[in-house]
Amino acid sequence: MARRRTFLSVTAAAAAAAPLAAPAPAAQAAGPRKRPPGADLRAILREIDADRIEATVRRLAAFGTRHTLSSQTDPVRGIGAARDWINRELQSYAQASEGRLTVELQSFVQPVSPRIPVPTTITNVIATLRGSVTPERIYVVTGHYDSRASDVLDATSDAPGADDDASGVAVIMELARVLATRKPAATIVFAAVAGEEQGLYGSDHMAQRFKDANADIQAMFSNDIVGTGNPGDGTRPDPRTVRLFVEGVPTSETAAQANVRRSTGGENDGPSRQLGRFAEEVAENPQTGMNVRVIWRRDRYLRGSDHISFLLRGYPAARFTEPRENFAHEHQDVRVENGVQYGDLVEFCDFGYIARVARVNAATLWSLAQAPGTPKGVVIDTTQLTNETTLRWQAGTEPDLAGYEVVWRETTAPDWEHVIPVGNVVTVTVDISKDNVLFGVRAVGRTGLRSPAAAPLPG
Repeated sequence: MARRRTFLSVTAAAAAAAPLAAPAPAAQAAGPRKRPPGADLRAILREIDADRIEATVRRLAAFGTRHTLSSQTDPVRGIGAARDWINRELQSYAQASEGRLTVELQSFVQPVSPRIPVPTTITNVIATLRGSVTPERIYVVTGHYDSRASDVLDATSDAPGADDDASGVAVIMELARVLATRKPAATIVFAAVAGEEQGLYGSDHMAQRFKDANADIQAMFSNDIVGTGNPGDGTRPDPRTVRLFVEGVPTSETAAQANVRRSTGGENDGPSRQLGRFAEEVAENPQTGMNVRVIWRRDRYLRGSDHISFLLRGYPAARFTEPRENFAHEHQDVRVENGVQYGDLVEFCDFGYIARVARVNAATLWSLAQAPGTPKGVVIDTTQLTNETTLRWQAGTEPDLAGYEVVWRETTAPDWEHVIPVGNVVTVTVDISKDNVLFGVRAVGRTGLRSPAAAPLPG
């Protein structure tokens, strides 16, 4: 297939930029699966500090409980004390940002619900690092700072929540600290959300606020239970792997969209699945020291986390979590029973592991923010029956946009196998049948950074 006359025509974004019929560039293999970090990203990864992460996890666990229904006014114990400490820390990072990083408390009253017995104020602590080139393009990363004991309504017992999810909050806070001194091209939002254990309420509110503002969120990642690669259950530790859950069929898919998908075969090409492919490319390297194990599910079996709030609103989202959970250390009262220590205690966390997960997040977010945005409006022309394939998309507006690549793979292949650089154009026709392969289009910046691919719809 790669030896065939691949290009038939190219239409330029501006009519004078290219002829209607251009010489056919040679089809290539999709290139190295792993993209090594540049100097700026390597410097970021070096600054991520396991000792600082440890201090954050220990401080959050020391609040005793961070249950959503616990005290919001006690200065030393409960979710209010944790909220105020997170806010102060993020505000201190903002001082080094020359005004780029701003911090807000996003509060709302959650009405009575199955896990909220009385109307309760829930507060997200949100730090926004404004992009320097395309600030309207947004990437979000979260950890949830609430915790729980065995009884989901027990707001008084100790619930240190070290792994679930002080570890995730430590990741987003360390990312905010390190990146506050940088100038990403796009906007990055670091959020410590609450109400997760009671029903994803904090992230649900935040996602709806973004939706109401018509925000262009091109990726969201939840870090939930990222505390250790050692499950402590007698199985072999896996300290160099983090799981990344990515759905294929979009959660927000309508009945009409489902009909189109069934007729075109796009079940493995939703926007979230493209994030999984992208993260593998940019975050598996010696500088992170990690393997990203992509799981083709929305989340663990019949379970969920804060990324689902974003998926429900049509945003691409995924969840980072450790390779194997120990359920004696999640959602458990702190106790010793039959010689087994229960409870989500700091002693079961591996701070070097959390730092490596933070590096995976940093590599993914920085690569997304510095590359051009994911192409929009990608379609396959279906106005006539032909064994050729014509692809169209909207022209990107980023000043560093160099052009686009068309990628494709066999329908049975998990990742892109072939690529054609097509230049800064918005239409291309290739001598490959859309019946036989799956296509994508990705943007390329002047520095060589690439966006996630966007799968085409019929148009």
